[in-house]
Amino acid sequence: MYTGHQLVMTTIYSNFKTDFEIKTLPPPLATSTHSPTSTTQSKPAVQRCSYTYLSPDNAEEGRRLLDSITWPETPPLHKPFSLNLTTSAAKSSFSIVPRSGGWKVGDELTVTIQLRDFNGNPKKGGGDFIFSRLHNRTLGAAVVGQVQDHLNGTFTAVFPLLWNGTANVEVTLVHSSESITVLKRVTEEQPGRIHFTSEFRSGSVKMRTICNVCLDPGSGPLCNFTDLNTGEQWFCYKPKSLDCNTRISHSSARVRGGISKEEGTLFQKGINLKAPIKALGKENIMILPTAAIPTAKNVTSGPSGYYYSDQWRRLRGPDVRHFNNASVITACLKGKRLHLLGDSTIRQLYELITKTVPNLQRFDTYSSSQTGPFLAVDHTNDIMLRYVANELDGLAGGPQTVVVIEVYYQRLMTVRRAVQRLLSRAPETRVIVRSANMKSLDLFQSWTASDWYALQVDKVLRAVFEDMDVLLLDVWDMVQAHYLPHNLHPPLPIIKQMIDVVLSYVCPGKQV
Repeated sequence: MYTGHQLVMTTIYSNFKTDFEIKTLPPPLATSTHSPTSTTQSKPAVQRCSYTYLSPDNAEEGRRLLDSITWPETPPLHKPFSLNLTTSAAKSSFSIVPRSGGWKVGDELTVTIQLRDFNGNPKKGGGDFIFSRLHNRTLGAAVVGQVQDHLNGTFTAVFPLLWNGTANVEVTLVHSSESITVLKRVTEEQPGRIHFTSEFRSGSVKMRTICNVCLDPGSGPLCNFTDLNTGEQWFCYKPKSLDCNTRISHSSARVRGGISKEEGTLFQKGINLKAPIKALGKENIMILPTAAIPTAKNVTSGPSGYYYSDQWRRLRGPDVRHFNNASVITACLKGKRLHLLGDSTIRQLYELITKTVPNLQRFDTYSSSQTGPFLAVDHTNDIMLRYVANELDGLAGGPQTVVVIEVYYQRLMTVRRAVQRLLSRAPETRVIVRSANMKSLDLFQSWTASDWYALQVDKVLRAVFEDMDVLLLDVWDMVQAHYLPHNLHPPLPIIKQMIDVVLSYVCPGKQV
């Protein structure tokens, strides 16, 4: 019998737009429209199909969210352009700030960072994107630093000291301030730079057209596929010889737009993109033991957790237990329904759980390997795993229902309201919000979806859910602290740690 024991995980991607609004639109129609009054865009930055807040409260919250991702001013590119006047990781350096009497577990380590250009001159402004980590590979220990931009070419990174032994400092230039100037421009001028397409088919006739949240109606009649329940908009250009109701698939396609050759030199991997900054002096310290052990009580800010023995340990919130085999995962999930709503980064959890638990029988033979829907069932233990897309409002909820959400900007408000409705009808439901994460970058990946962009939407996600009764699955910190290379799809050891965090929240009393 269904007991309301559910887990739900959702991920939503969108293009970032600074004029983000939500409008109430007509329901999804399998028809075309030529009417300029229904889908007209008056200028590139503000379109009829852009999003309008449904109430003054939402508009105020939207402004607060935009304020929360305000990035420091970045310099305009010099004319004529000169790479030598931009940030160079090789010329920059960091220094460990000495501490009288050395360092003990429970102390903090402070590191100062001085950025310089390719000529070796100190930078005078802020806006560069820096990340830092403290690690000991032998111990399997690592934690991220909290980086502060002093807006004058210098930064400070502060680390909590959480283990006894050596600790090596690592500082990385993710994006220079000049490259962020380019990324800001691209975000504002080319919000629709990623093409999406749909295939329409009737009999032997097949056609593919461009789709997006906003399309120019002057370029042709549109098919309106706006979501009835959420008001989330989606349009496709109508195929010339097919009706709108013949749409059968959706996928991403090529990218249009771009940056200049000179701007491209700001995205050279290992030079000014994901490039290491070297130490001026020592790059490691020795951490001595202390009687006081850091706990959630005395580590109240900064990173959400750290690695030790290659296992993720939370600094705030429930302890993380380790679900290392099929039997303990089955014991935790027994009698529960796990609904995974979202994209491929959430699908990773479905794939690892179904591979680890052999009794879960999959029923997705005829589903797309990328988009699903997927279903896996263990009848003996009354477990169901299901991978779908947009069903928060259809969930009954319950005392052990768990919702894990990775959400990006355009749909945040819609999902927040859906979570509020879920918690209202089932207050004991447990909700987990999955953060964004860093990935491998090259020139193409940077100007289409950079780590700077990911950081902005991650800040918004945290702001949206900070006052709600939800648990943050901080994949940003988990990926950044880990020794494995960054990847859009985190590698399996990190996915395993994510599952441990989720199941620890689902089964807090299970000793495994």
